[in-house]
Amino acid sequence: MSRSRPSAIPGPRVVIALLLLLGLVSVMLLDGYLRAEIGNDQRIRSGASSSKVPDSVLDGGPLLSFPGGTARTQSVPDRTIVLTFDDGPDPEWTGKVLDVLDDNDVPGTFFLVGSMVSRYPDLVREMVDGGNEVGVHTFTHIDLSYRSASRVTREIAQTQLALAGAAGITTTLFRAPYSSTNDAIDNYSWPVYKKLGALGYTSVFIDTDSEDWQQPGVDEIIDLATPKSGKGASVLFHDSGGDREQTLEALPRYIKKMKAQGYTFTTVSGAQQQDEQAQSQAGQGTPDRAGQAVDPAASASDPEQAAHRRADATTLWEGRALLAAVAVAEWTMPGLAALLTVVGVAVLGRFGLMLVLARSHYRRRNRRRFVRGPAVIGPVSVIVPAYNEKECIAHTLGSLASSTHPIEIILVDDGSTDGTPEIAESLGLPNLRVVRQENAGKSAALNNGVRQARYDIVVMMDGDTVFEPETVHRLVQPFGDPAVGAVAGNAKVGNRNTVIGAWQHIEYVMGFNLDRRMYDLLRCMPTIPGAIGAFRRRAVLAVGGMSEDTLAEDTDITIALHRAGWRVVYAEHARAWTEAPASLGQLWRQRYRWSYGTMQALWKHRRSVTDRGPSGRFGRVGMPLVVLFQIVTPLFAPLIDVFTLYAMLFVDFRASLLAWLAILLVQLLCAAYAFRLDREKYRYLLMMPLQQLAYRQLMYLVLIHSCVTAATGGRLRWQKLKRTGVVGSPTSGTESR
Repeated sequence: MSRSRPSAIPGPRVVIALLLLLGLVSVMLLDGYLRAEIGNDQRIRSGASSSKVPDSVLDGGPLLSFPGGTARTQSVPDRTIVLTFDDGPDPEWTGKVLDVLDDNDVPGTFFLVGSMVSRYPDLVREMVDGGNEVGVHTFTHIDLSYRSASRVTREIAQTQLALAGAAGITTTLFRAPYSSTNDAIDNYSWPVYKKLGALGYTSVFIDTDSEDWQQPGVDEIIDLATPKSGKGASVLFHDSGGDREQTLEALPRYIKKMKAQGYTFTTVSGAQQQDEQAQSQAGQGTPDRAGQAVDPAASASDPEQAAHRRADATTLWEGRALLAAVAVAEWTMPGLAALLTVVGVAVLGRFGLMLVLARSHYRRRNRRRFVRGPAVIGPVSVIVPAYNEKECIAHTLGSLASSTHPIEIILVDDGSTDGTPEIAESLGLPNLRVVRQENAGKSAALNNGVRQARYDIVVMMDGDTVFEPETVHRLVQPFGDPAVGAVAGNAKVGNRNTVIGAWQHIEYVMGFNLDRRMYDLLRCMPTIPGAIGAFRRRAVLAVGGMSEDTLAEDTDITIALHRAGWRVVYAEHARAWTEAPASLGQLWRQRYRWSYGTMQALWKHRRSVTDRGPSGRFGRVGMPLVVLFQIVTPLFAPLIDVFTLYAMLFVDFRASLLAWLAILLVQLLCAAYAFRLDREKYRYLLMMPLQQLAYRQLMYLVLIHSCVTAATGGRLRWQKLKRTGVVGSPTSGTESR
């Protein structure tokens, strides 16, 4: 009920909720991209023709550049070794390789994967500061001959940004993943090298391959890396990509062997130094990666690092931003994985607890000898608060007129403007009283009805709900036990023949009623549904009536009764049929109010955790369960779907899909058991997979929205939902299914 017209969903808070979800998805995508799981299919073209590649390139040296647009190859001088390392930096092996180079006073040229640079920038700084040279090995270690021109450009540019953020430099060196000697260039890869050459890059191939990645043995690695007949060589090792123990053992022995044979060690730029000095003396700049001349003064002062360029301010800050984003992803994903593991265990534990306790509850409550006390046969008061319920009120009151239990009906009209009280009076029901009041809200209407009631037991229902003939009688029987202060009934979705209605039907049967069986046995029922609940009148008055402090007056009064020492129980056979929201907008408003109101009620009664004796049972048992199962796990449980999608895209599609289906199967079994207990038809469970994919994400956003509202101190007023009156008056439970 509301004093104002229904308002739209508050935009800023919805935007914040969506931004949180978008931020999380972005972090996941960045993390997956960094781990090279997208596009990293490691296919290598074989048997392709090289007819378009000049013979001078195929037969030339391992250093390929394009000065003035013309392909030129250079060889490593005789008795000179260029040690090159691919696939790093690696947190386990790269530092050890650098130590070996430093101990032997030789430089190396490291061709780095941009995603690894982004994750381990300290190692790159150590390389550069130690006099080593670095080159681009793409960002995600893909075969560029398969990729579009834009992807090639992006792979290079992203790696350069990572280098700028890590060490403040860019580089003119490039080595393609899966490349080897010049004669392996084919018609597919040749355009890539020409494109990069036009941008100022030198593509670096190899003369000898240690094949250390195959771990053939230390002696074999040394033999394979040794050039023949005193020739110079660009030699390939790896500092990442697997177990590099043999590499670390072979490398110092190899260096000592080659030095003993009179070899010297340099970088790629060191091998090109004479040529580049000649260009500088002729007044020509060295082409940079944009294909423009670069002032030689902008190069690194060390000639062994002449391929390095100081990053300009824009590139530097973009690189730092990239590293910051990567750091967030690196910190977030493991934490999120651990958190979701805990949440997953909690969710599965909840399912197990619900099944065990629901089964126990069913057995106890359906024993022939089970009674709570003497039968309750005296008349009771039924309070119906109504605000503009002209579509539903006739059905609601008509269902009460068929009650098998003696009742008085008190319709409290909360300032309706659509003729609701007149419709009620026109029905001519002898046991109906219509009480009019100025619009003051649902809580005020219920309190007015409690004051007007003639009997000690009062039943409360919504103005859009219909009861079965036996509902009131079944609902009030637990009051035979003088310790019972309130009873929760079994609310059913009446308009379940739409997709949204079916989703809510599954939620009501599984998420609400199965929960209530569990809470009933644990004696900590958190909420008596507004659609169907019964109370001792004196108990309600003793705790101050229905509070207007929160939007969840049903949860508020339930917790208050617990704290006053009353028992709250569940009557599963007392069924009410309610009209659930028929659109996503209305559903959002309803659940937003429910979740926000529940948070308000829990905060209001936070001191219940310190209550002693029977009155503190809810605080000791119910409060933690409600916080865990109705706020924490629902907040994070939908992320399991998002994380599953991440794992399917970036990790292992089949294993992730099977894991998700296994969780869905567990939920389906729980739902099927809940449907069996409530004697519902199983066909609605066909909607459950779609519910998990769409509906649960909506509930996640609603809960985020509520949390943001609570955190920002926002207030939410009652919002009247649009009703259609589609839920008619049933004569029995089966006719409305």
